[in-house]
Amino acid sequence: MKTEKPTKSDYALLKHMCAIHAPSGNEGNMKHFLLDYIQKHSSSWKHRPKIIEGEDWQDNLILVFGKPRTAVFAHMDSIGFTVRYGKQLVRIGGPVCKSGFKLLGTDSHGKQEVELLVKQDKKTGHKTLEYKGKRDFERGTELVFKPVWRESSTHVQCCYMDNRLGIYNALKLAEDLKDGVIVFCSWEEHGGGSVSYIQRFLQKKYKIRQALISDISWISDGVHEGKGPVISMRDSLIPRRSYLNRIISIAKASKCSFQLEVEESGGSDAKELQMAEYSWDWCFVGAAEQHVHTPDEKVHKKDIEGMISLYKVLVRLL
Repeated sequence: MKTEKPTKSDYALLKHMCAIHAPSGNEGNMKHFLLDYIQKHSSSWKHRPKIIEGEDWQDNLILVFGKPRTAVFAHMDSIGFTVRYGKQLVRIGGPVCKSGFKLLGTDSHGKQEVELLVKQDKKTGHKTLEYKGKRDFERGTELVFKPVWRESSTHVQCCYMDNRLGIYNALKLAEDLKDGVIVFCSWEEHGGGSVSYIQRFLQKKYKIRQALISDISWISDGVHEGKGPVISMRDSLIPRRSYLNRIISIAKASKCSFQLEVEESGGSDAKELQMAEYSWDWCFVGAAEQHVHTPDEKVHKKDIEGMISLYKVLVRLL
């Protein structure tokens, strides 16, 4: 199957999304961007979706196309930090912490760029996080990595490829999706909390019982860049083997590039699907990156192209 190569303007979209401030719990900026993007571009899509959003759905956004059988979940939130007292910081999710990382935050006094400081007590070895800046932020201010976009003929690199690339994949899928649901959800990086009630709604309203997780994995000793997106056979959770086998069979028959991933740690929105009271099948399918949860997340363009192509086949045939 011939893959679709994103154009330069497509990567401009990804670049823009990587710079949107939307740490866990404050996904509103990303939701409003997506609503605006969908309203401007959905007229050129092959099929127009029903848009579900509003106060009942918090900051989540659901697109329903035709007669859906499969739901695609792409989380909108990112990792980051919360200002505690003075210059103390508390992690949002699991960011890699290294002194010198540039952070951005905005409070009632305006926007400020600061520097992350990792301090270690010489006696106890205990590490604490602080920031170095010209002034103190107001407590509760969220700080995120400063976006520095880098692009070559083979790679794109910036903070928050996880999961702006998963969102990007979902938007490309939407361009010619006939039957399916796309869910832009919240809180994934910091424990979840939105997927379970969306799952309940989708099963009751549309009788959906299967999902794909549009998210980003990592390069490892068994997963290599440029070899296609991963179909995850397991991480900290294990998908149902019969559903996994269907996905692998479709990918093989369609001659899509992919890699099989087996890990013992890590997780995604799948955890809420599996732990909820409803019987859903799920599988994590996504490109793998280098420098996970740092300002320098790096993804091969072939894996982006392969992810888009694979999703279009899977949602059509599952």
